[in-house]
Amino acid sequence: MKKKALDTSSEGSENEKVQLKRTITLFNGVAIIVGSIVGSGIFVSPKGVLAEAGSFGAALVIWIMCGFLSLIGALCYAELGTTITRSGGDYAYILDAFGPCLAFLQLWVNLIIIRPTAQAVVSLTFAYYVLQPGFETCDPPKIAVRFLAAICISILTFINVYSVRAATRIQDVFTIAKILALIIITLTGLVMIGQGEVEYFTFENTNADVGKMSLALYSGLFAYAGWNFLNFVTEEMIDPYKNLPRAIYISIPIVSFVYVMANVAYMTIISPREMLESNAVAVTFGDKVFGVMAWIVPVFVSLSTFGGVNGLLFTSGRLFFVGARESDISSRVQFAVMHFIFPHESNRDIKFSSNVWQLRSKMYCTDFSLIILFNIITFQGGLSILMLITDDVFFLINYMSFVQWLSVGMSIAALLYLRYARPEMYRPIKFNLVIPITFLLCVIFLLVVPLYAATEQTGMALLMVLSGLPVYVLGVKWKSKPKSVRQFIASCTILGQKCCNVVAQETEVKDS
Repeated sequence: MKKKALDTSSEGSENEKVQLKRTITLFNGVAIIVGSIVGSGIFVSPKGVLAEAGSFGAALVIWIMCGFLSLIGALCYAELGTTITRSGGDYAYILDAFGPCLAFLQLWVNLIIIRPTAQAVVSLTFAYYVLQPGFETCDPPKIAVRFLAAICISILTFINVYSVRAATRIQDVFTIAKILALIIITLTGLVMIGQGEVEYFTFENTNADVGKMSLALYSGLFAYAGWNFLNFVTEEMIDPYKNLPRAIYISIPIVSFVYVMANVAYMTIISPREMLESNAVAVTFGDKVFGVMAWIVPVFVSLSTFGGVNGLLFTSGRLFFVGARESDISSRVQFAVMHFIFPHESNRDIKFSSNVWQLRSKMYCTDFSLIILFNIITFQGGLSILMLITDDVFFLINYMSFVQWLSVGMSIAALLYLRYARPEMYRPIKFNLVIPITFLLCVIFLLVVPLYAATEQTGMALLMVLSGLPVYVLGVKWKSKPKSVRQFIASCTILGQKCCNVVAQETEVKDS
């Protein structure tokens, strides 16, 4: 039978379900992927790739390899995303294959390190490029950079909480702007190649150390991060079986081509020494090419990174929304903002009757570790702002990559496990096993080799993952919490619902 999670009826809204609406089109999907990938990475990573690869020739090979890895990874995720269509991405796949403990750990590291760190880094890049034109002879004050980064996060957090349509429109507009910016860079590079400017395209001083190459891949793949973000919002896609793979097929080749061409452009203008000495490669490029019009570059970079922060925030909420919905791993309810679910004018003045808040008997949250899930986007924005306090964000990026690829590896392992354990599952898209096996071997390389190439960072990353185990035991596995603890959690949940105007999603429940 059908179970109504909450009575939110009012005149004009009796027949509407409280659930995520399918509003994301194919163009929106392409914009989300491209907008999430093309952020600060292409303006930061070239230096890191060159430093580890040793030569421009080897660096170009690394960039091409990163594009290939992202493409085959996206193909694997297309199968996962159309087989398990609910939102949540890696979390949903690991939960289905390996159960709640590993899924919780994936959720945990996303909550405390991966998402907040990425948002903080991209917002700092945005702030730096906005302020740099006003400080021609020195770097802008750190406090000003952090303050502007915090404003960026705050504005986009509000927009993502208030309206999914506004968030996707921002993504569409800034995606177009950033692609136009990179087209200008690549066209400039092609013109320079046509004029014979290829003196730096050599393999001289290439570093043959496998560990260095793995770290070069880390830097390059950091720029490609986001190729799997659309899988977090499959539940909101229109016709996901068709539009999810189409969005991947369109967006990944676009990004790969633009990235390789952008690096070719850099290498026609900037010497290896200049690139290694520059903290803002795109600004160095603009100063040498555009002269008095060099201000165009920081403007374009700012547009790119602003859209990148928006993409990260947009997909973060959906990951934790699904985590809250799974009763085996977290709370008994998950919430959706009423004005987000019901954007129609007739529903703007919905009044909640007193029985809506009578949730203590069945509907309250029983896991204190995930009590903030009803407004996770706000929490993520706040945590990102908190991370702006530290100057050591680049150290966080180093071990963030290890944790990120550990999560990806678990998802691909889940794909292979489900192929074996549940062959009867409906798979609209199904690739030859060679593709996921090849990708999994590449991920294993990215996890094993850095263990000795960057022992400190990877060691801290493993500790960060393991720190979620006591949280899981106390917050999830411990079912027999004292009544006083359960009542306190219930009161906090109800207060949060009232303050944030959120309700539980309706679900279909079958009689046993």
